[in-house]
Amino acid sequence: MPAKRKLLAQLSPHPGGSSLSPFDALENLNATCDGDSAPKSSKYFMSEKKDSSRLEAEFFNQPCVSLARSFLGQILVRKLPDGRELWGRIVETEAYLGGEDEASHSKGGKQTQRNAAMFMSPGTLYVYQIYGIYFCVNVSSQGDGAAVLLRSLEPLQGLEAMRELRSTSRKGPAKPLKDWQLCNGPSKLCQALGIDKAFDQRDLTQDAAIWMVPGPAPPGEQDVVATTRIGIGNRGEWTQKPLRFYLRGNKFVSVVDKKTERELAARGEVSCS
Repeated sequence: MPAKRKLLAQLSPHPGGSSLSPFDALENLNATCDGDSAPKSSKYFMSEKKDSSRLEAEFFNQPCVSLARSFLGQILVRKLPDGRELWGRIVETEAYLGGEDEASHSKGGKQTQRNAAMFMSPGTLYVYQIYGIYFCVNVSSQGDGAAVLLRSLEPLQGLEAMRELRSTSRKGPAKPLKDWQLCNGPSKLCQALGIDKAFDQRDLTQDAAIWMVPGPAPPGEQDVVATTRIGIGNRGEWTQKPLRFYLRGNKFVSVVDKKTERELAARGEVSCS
């Protein structure tokens, strides 16, 4: 951790990793599936280009499953201490419903010092540590103890800074990470954006170092895959509930469920990606 903090303080202010500005990258995401590169019209896109307004409290104030789906396509922004901004499009999430959800840290409605953020107002960050080393970041939703895990991002801006931050957590010499490897998993996401326990209980609608802005256009129903969550072990019926959501055909997703995608295709639910 000291190495990471030192790196955050030393990162140079020049842009890196992408020749595109965040909004140029977002314009590219607006390309239609038939190859037309003209961006689609979006009131969110136009307003964001003007003033970069963050997503407000009303966006986060929705049921957990709805919020997990709504996050897909939105943009997570992390401002480093040197002023540089890292941008990533959310492409994969998991919903943890609290209460009866046996896989949730707040199952049974139990509130502890560790999971207190899950009971705070929607839009509050819940950051916890796994294996005593890595961090995962969640966002609280409607409902006591309910929160959404951010699993994967598609990097848009500040890729070289993300690579440097990731390298501090890797052991020994290693090849430079490819773009799709930077944030394709919850712990990788936190490493790449410099998110640690210090971000626990922060408010995405108010914080100066981390927030969300609207993506250029919400994905259609045919673009979203709903499948089982990852790494939760044997939690009875909750192990099989389709509470993980990701953008179909996006190479930045951590784990693709080929079986579910084949079933969707067989039913004719095929996206143009």
